[in-house]
Amino acid sequence: MTAPDALPRLIVRHPELSDSQLAAFTAALGRPPERRDARVAAWPAVPMGRDEVVRLADAAGVDAALVPADLSLADFRLAAFDMDSTLITIECVDEIADYIGRKAEVAAITEAAMRGEIADYDESLRRRVALLAGLPETTLQQVWDERVRLTPGAERLVGALKAAGLKILLVSGGFTFFTDRLKAHLGIDFAQSNVLEVSDGRLTGGLVGRIVNAQGKREALEHNCRQIGCSPAQAIAVGDGANDLEMMGVAGISVAYRAKPLVRAQTTWAIDHGGLDTLLDWLPARAASSSR
Repeated sequence: MTAPDALPRLIVRHPELSDSQLAAFTAALGRPPERRDARVAAWPAVPMGRDEVVRLADAAGVDAALVPADLSLADFRLAAFDMDSTLITIECVDEIADYIGRKAEVAAITEAAMRGEIADYDESLRRRVALLAGLPETTLQQVWDERVRLTPGAERLVGALKAAGLKILLVSGGFTFFTDRLKAHLGIDFAQSNVLEVSDGRLTGGLVGRIVNAQGKREALEHNCRQIGCSPAQAIAVGDGANDLEMMGVAGISVAYRAKPLVRAQTTWAIDHGGLDTLLDWLPARAASSSR
């Protein structure tokens, strides 16, 4: 039998967490939670499995995580983030395509790729980029200025991770035009993404160099872990699509943000209702047990 001290904490979060949303958890555990604030409730030492937590969370419309009792941000050295629909609210390639009236066509390919329905990610990206041929390079700046918005909680989360001593990796199947600017804006340490080919001030519809796909994302996480002297087990990976699964698979903690079902099923935790900074309620700067 597992010792009570070794059992994980259950932490439930919602931007407006009501008692009714907690009722099924309370009934299943036979005790009320500790209310941290209006958004967060927690139960220490919970003998409940992940599948049951996911079922109850989905039914209640909340985000919930089973967190090892002694786990904190101090256990990690690197946090790796996808960009599109993770750190920012849009898919850049879809928005670029909107300037030539082909957003729906490109977005359909993007959505299928993120759901894992397209086996060859590289080919799906080439197909989408090919549709952008002839667009002025200045369109990229328009997308950045007019459409790129940070995901709720992104700035707070990145700032807290950096304050806790973690290095930040931005690794994207998107494009360097956007990752370079996001890296500078958020003070991110490392970034890797795809290079759009430009000739005479216009997109050619091609890419330069190796495509950052699922394997490339995993390799980027592993490379940057080696660079700072940690193991992938000391990394947190956050993403939303099928091409994030390889890097999530080697990370110590994986977080699916507003993700496709395929991704949610294979990750440690899922955020479906709160902002990215929900993670800070699950992984405090110090473990609760060390602050007693």
